[in-house]
Amino acid sequence: MSKATVKIAIPGAGGRMGGMLIREIAKAEDLQLVAATDRSGSLAIGEDAGLFAGLRENGVIIGEDPKILFEQADVVIDFSSPVASRAHADLAAKTGIALVVGTTGLAPEDEAILEKASQMAALVYCANTSVGVTLLGQIVEQVAAQLADDWDIEIVEAHHHHKVDAPSGTALALGKAAARGRGVKLEAVADLVRKGQTGARKQGDIGFAVLRGGDVTGEHSVIFFGKSERVEISHKATDRVIFARGALRAARFAAITKPGFYDMKDVLKN
Repeated sequence: MSKATVKIAIPGAGGRMGGMLIREIAKAEDLQLVAATDRSGSLAIGEDAGLFAGLRENGVIIGEDPKILFEQADVVIDFSSPVASRAHADLAAKTGIALVVGTTGLAPEDEAILEKASQMAALVYCANTSVGVTLLGQIVEQVAAQLADDWDIEIVEAHHHHKVDAPSGTALALGKAAARGRGVKLEAVADLVRKGQTGARKQGDIGFAVLRGGDVTGEHSVIFFGKSERVEISHKATDRVIFARGALRAARFAAITKPGFYDMKDVLKN
């Protein structure tokens, strides 16, 4: 391996995203998989990570102790669960190993743990590692800043029927982008639940609609409703591989970056 090689560790190696990351790492000349884990009781435990991902044997055996992720790696890429991500953030802080977190469904207190860990290690946190979605968020913020409060903002998202959190982390991130554009906090203007006699729409609110079905990879639209016109900005993912590629781009960034709390916008600047 060359000196430029970035050593990667993957928790959740037995899952869909874990397998995709392993396959994308195998294609890259500047990346090396050095450790992999999965949740306790998973059928992947004890298996060769390459074989389990549908590749040739690579000698990396999938374990269940998260500590092994931080023993050899330059960067750990985490698309696991809020509970696991908190534990990985603690280990990143203790070891100084960089961490990329793409886990969705994190609560504000979880995000606070990640931000605290970033004082000791480079930590890239993003609800969606797609380059396209990152650019979408930047555009949404700019448009929201230009369109006054008499323009209503609605965010519509669709995902496969296996997704367990709603609205998606990406939808919420887009909502935050729109709120930033208007100089407000999303928590103050988010309309997340509509049922029964809701009354008229409150001016300045940002509404969310959630669709779940089939095998939809991920679709997000931000709609600005004005008087006699509307502006729609959308992103549609047709293959989850875009998230893996974006995460690996974030890992390359994190591997050479000083401790701090970063997102995909920081990654794209480099």
